[in-house]
Amino acid sequence: MRERKYLTKLVSLVSIFIFFLIWTLITHFKLVSPVFIPSPISVWKAFVDVVQNGYKGNSLFSHVFDSLYRLFTAFLLALITAIPLGLLSGSVKWIRAILDPFIEFYRPLPPLAYYTLLVLWLGIEDVSKIALLYLAAFAPLYIAAMSSVQKIPQDRVRVAYSLGANKWNLFSKVIFPSTLPDLFTGIRTAIGFTYTTLVAAEMVAATTGLGWMVLDASKFLKSDYVIMGIFIMAILAMLLDAVVRSLEKKLVPWKGKE
Repeated sequence: MRERKYLTKLVSLVSIFIFFLIWTLITHFKLVSPVFIPSPISVWKAFVDVVQNGYKGNSLFSHVFDSLYRLFTAFLLALITAIPLGLLSGSVKWIRAILDPFIEFYRPLPPLAYYTLLVLWLGIEDVSKIALLYLAAFAPLYIAAMSSVQKIPQDRVRVAYSLGANKWNLFSKVIFPSTLPDLFTGIRTAIGFTYTTLVAAEMVAATTGLGWMVLDASKFLKSDYVIMGIFIMAILAMLLDAVVRSLEKKLVPWKGKE
């Protein structure tokens, strides 16, 4: 198993190396205009420039911090509201009947479709951006929590009651642990969807943030800065996902072994 794991990592590293090699060759022989595909060196120089001098009056740390502040604030709010409501909806039919129409109404809508309304209602500051990210995170978390409760085998519940469990014991020892695998899947999905919505959230009246930096650079055809910003966003997203997966392994060690 270890050898297969190391082999898989080696294949991944080789594929990354081949990608950068092809990219370097394309730009070196100028097969494509640098306006569309800048060289890896140009992208690296753009990164060094932003680290040293910032972008449009703000440091790279400031852009990263502002984006992550909006993301984490919205996600934590969604986490503490969507999961309890989802668990309740999965257990109580009338609560599900009340909430489902509203969730299903807005869930398929593109974020920009209702972002203008949020700006009108909440202003152009961070509140409207956080609200947009909150809505983006809420639906997948709610659905994951609701469906996870519905998937719990009734035999498991009956056994708990037969052993003398009260409602709190049933929830804390049976229902909630049983929902954790699906909840973590929903958390990973919600983080990804919220992260992609971040660019849309920073399109309107923002002056900081990674999404804003990428969009601003694209207006001036600074493709090296655009790709640099995309790489930073991708690396941060991968780190966030790695943290969630690490927590999942610690808190749900039985996943896949049932």
